[in-house]
Amino acid sequence: MASCLSPQEQQWWNLWTHEQDGEAANQLVQQYDYLVSYHVQRISAHLPKSVSKDDVRSLGMLGLYDALKKFDRTRDLKFDTYASFRIRGSIMDGLRKEDWLPRSVRDRSKKIEQMTEKLEQELQRPVTSNEIAESLNISPEEVEETVKDSLFANVLSMEEKPNDGREDQKEGIGYSIPDDRTFTPSESVIKKENYEELAREIDRLNEKEQLVISLFYHEELTLTEIGQVLELTTSRISQIHAKAIYKLKGALQEIVTV
Repeated sequence: MASCLSPQEQQWWNLWTHEQDGEAANQLVQQYDYLVSYHVQRISAHLPKSVSKDDVRSLGMLGLYDALKKFDRTRDLKFDTYASFRIRGSIMDGLRKEDWLPRSVRDRSKKIEQMTEKLEQELQRPVTSNEIAESLNISPEEVEETVKDSLFANVLSMEEKPNDGREDQKEGIGYSIPDDRTFTPSESVIKKENYEELAREIDRLNEKEQLVISLFYHEELTLTEIGQVLELTTSRISQIHAKAIYKLKGALQEIVTV
């Protein structure tokens, strides 16, 4: 473990590692609580408003406790790096086990898909969220939020659990993110083309949408932090994010299904 710890932090780790001291564990949890908050904010940005952030946070805290119990201090690995994967994994596993996407959202998503297909056949072009909203008598924001939520649900359902909960699996970053298959030449070409298409679609976004996408996915800021940068409310940033994802949905769906 990296040696850039304060004397107090070093003492907490020693007490926890050698004596399983409960107070030391509580202090370490408080020390790294910011990691839970960070991942809760980022993952919650993809979830329906009906999903409680407190529930997501509880899942994240389970991941942090799990990281404390399983972390090997003899390895050349920073705890916050290891804990981040555990926290995110715990949240994703918890969401995967629960039917967190409400039936109303699933039903609305199906209607949006059907209406999108109908309008595109009639108009012979991609349709906007405004056109779908008008046809379904709902707001464009509802269309965009529903598409975003459904897309994330599809991604979540396709993600594999790192170790299926088996204790005999090895721990650590290298084992927490499996990359156990090599793409064939044809798959690599398709994957490259899909990402190039996504890049072209991002270039078609307006300036503010491009900025939100860049700050969220590349700079890894939370929606709240992006709001502070752009001097907009978190709610407004969430709307811009959802609209951008809606515009990118075609390219994103191609990528997640490869």
